[in-house]
Amino acid sequence: MLSDRFLDQLTLVKVQVAILEFGILNVLATVLAIAATAIAVDYGRMLYMRSKMPPGPFPLPIIGNTFLLPKNKPWIYFEELSKKFNVPLITFWIGRNPTIWINDAWCAHEIFEKKAQIYASRPRMVVFGELGTGQSNLVTMRILNNADRDHWRIHRKLMHLGVGVQSVRGYREIQNNESKVVALDLLRAPDEYVKHLERYATSVVSIIAFGRRVASYNDPIITEVIALMQLAADLNVPGKSFPMLLETFPILAKFPRFMPWFRGVLGRSQKGGHYFFHTLAQEAVEQYDAKPPSEQASMPTPYCKTLASEAAKYNLPANELSSLTGNLFGAGADTSSSTLITFILACCAFPEAMHKAQKEIDAVVGPGRSPHWDDSPNLPYVNAYVREVLRWRSVAIIGGQPHSPTQDDTYNGWLIPAGSWVQGNVWAIHHNEKEFPDPDRFYPDRYLDGNDHKRAFPGDRGYMTFGWGRRVCSGQALAEQGTWITVARLLWGFDIKKTRDPQTGREVDVDIFAYTNGLNMRPVPFKCDIVPRSEEIKDSFVREGEQALKDLRVHEGESKYRMSTFYLEQKKKYKEEPVLDENGNVKVVSVQP
Repeated sequence: MLSDRFLDQLTLVKVQVAILEFGILNVLATVLAIAATAIAVDYGRMLYMRSKMPPGPFPLPIIGNTFLLPKNKPWIYFEELSKKFNVPLITFWIGRNPTIWINDAWCAHEIFEKKAQIYASRPRMVVFGELGTGQSNLVTMRILNNADRDHWRIHRKLMHLGVGVQSVRGYREIQNNESKVVALDLLRAPDEYVKHLERYATSVVSIIAFGRRVASYNDPIITEVIALMQLAADLNVPGKSFPMLLETFPILAKFPRFMPWFRGVLGRSQKGGHYFFHTLAQEAVEQYDAKPPSEQASMPTPYCKTLASEAAKYNLPANELSSLTGNLFGAGADTSSSTLITFILACCAFPEAMHKAQKEIDAVVGPGRSPHWDDSPNLPYVNAYVREVLRWRSVAIIGGQPHSPTQDDTYNGWLIPAGSWVQGNVWAIHHNEKEFPDPDRFYPDRYLDGNDHKRAFPGDRGYMTFGWGRRVCSGQALAEQGTWITVARLLWGFDIKKTRDPQTGREVDVDIFAYTNGLNMRPVPFKCDIVPRSEEIKDSFVREGEQALKDLRVHEGESKYRMSTFYLEQKKKYKEEPVLDENGNVKVVSVQP
């Protein structure tokens, strides 16, 4: 050991002597020359790739096009670039790495759907992945080899057990009852419509995931989970300020976490959110098992219970199992409520469409009861209305997480390199006048046969709100089912309109472009009036809502855990905290004083 230390010190001395003999300035000049050569070679690589890839702004060395990004809503900028270059997809360099933005529905269909197998992976994501929640769950998982593909298929299979097309019909009674309750809530306190819709969406996914409903909009789990999801959404939008600038300079991610550029990155408590959802799931399974058999038979088996029984088959680590319930709970609560807030905005801004839908519902349903899915075949305009809600201001405005090809690909002769970041720009796709004339107008008629605004569009739905290919949103069927029943019921029962200024009596305009900046966008707060359409309908709301509350009693329950205090309580009680080990399993370690 002493000899090894002596040799190390001797080597260091030799290096120091060599530097002094060569001269410090000469050493610095040599280092700079090597660095300049490396930058020149790398820039040559970038320009060579650029010559083969879809057109886009000319990149600079190291920083690429990053500093051309606007401060807000970059999806509009990418749409404008496509128009400028007159191409369906463009290349935009984030640092030294190219990203491809698809701004055309047919191009997205050709790449993501017809070549779904090679576009099923995710790219390297520094901020959201490596520094945040990791890339080991269904949403973010990379597929680099056959083992990864098999692993991802297990996750997808398990998710489909909860929210697959065959499963979601079993949740109709839950969605129907919670929709009746939200209508009753709006009747009693219409000014709190955002909170009511958030409670509704959170309660539905909470019942599905954990077997217990969320009864009050004051329940902190609503605000905590939605706030976490919106933070995560912000970390998926390209940016030219920290922390998103770490995607341009990934070397900075190697520095200690106290450095200022890490501010805003999902920290340990958020990354350990897997442990929080793991604990929620364990608690929910215990509560379900404690119910008498008659109650268990009257409710769907909670998804966390299904996962617990499946865990042994696949030997998945705890964080991966809990991420499945966490993804369902978090994403379902945020996106569904945001979609319904957009519906409220559309009613205010385009009342003529609302009145036309109400006329159809009145003729088919009448005032004595609210609509049901069984009415859907007789409500073509309402069906079109729901489709327009999902198109007009799609929540996942850039199509969710980016795709990444597992091998080099070409489109129209342009290269799409393996491992590159490929993003579908849902905003541009849904606002392309070729497919959607007058795209900012909320106009359900565009989906009806014979209308002069109807255009061909890939697929049957007429929108690409939920993504593409093998990475399409797993909860699509659940979201569409819940959106239909809630939109139809609220159209049936309420006039939703602009509020009036109490001083002048004039209508207060709403801004249809005032949306948040995250990956999952929603309208900024606005006031509106939500008024029952008749006394008979009002009575129906009360009758149906109170019966729904009785039917939902089987799902009553409460968790003793709160995300905001969970880790502090763990530390205080045990002087320990939960972390994830290298295999993704939960372990508890001592807190250092």
